[in-house]
Amino acid sequence: MTLSKFSDYAFRILILLGNNPDNTFTVDSISQTLNLSNHHIKKIVYKLATEGYIESTKGRNGGIRLGKNPCDINLGELLKITEDNLNVVECFSKDNNTCNISSSCKLKGVIGYALNSFMKVFDDYTLADVLDKKK
Repeated sequence: MTLSKFSDYAFRILILLGNNPDNTFTVDSISQTLNLSNHHIKKIVYKLATEGYIESTKGRNGGIRLGKNPCDINLGELLKITEDNLNVVECFSKDNNTCNISSSCKLKGVIGYALNSFMKVFDDYTLADVLDKKK
């Protein structure tokens, strides 16, 4: 299973902000620090701000910082917000399933169980758990 770049970058942005709680960042500074595209950062920052994970203030002294305590940012909830599609195989999709054996196939149940287990691990952690404790 591969996470989308959107999820990957969202995790990176929140870790950067969480490891530097006294700093505010701009899209440009996040882009430079993480060596990621400005375009991607803008879309992700917008989504994270809309969901309350970060605060974004405009103006001369504005910037981006965490909007929640790292202990209150559950990684599983974040993943559900940032991943558009967790259909790891075609038969998970109601709209695009062309598999003609899906009604008799037991593999879907195994894969579903594995996906639920994967998500459960993320549900067990918060942003605080993945931050640099030395800071």
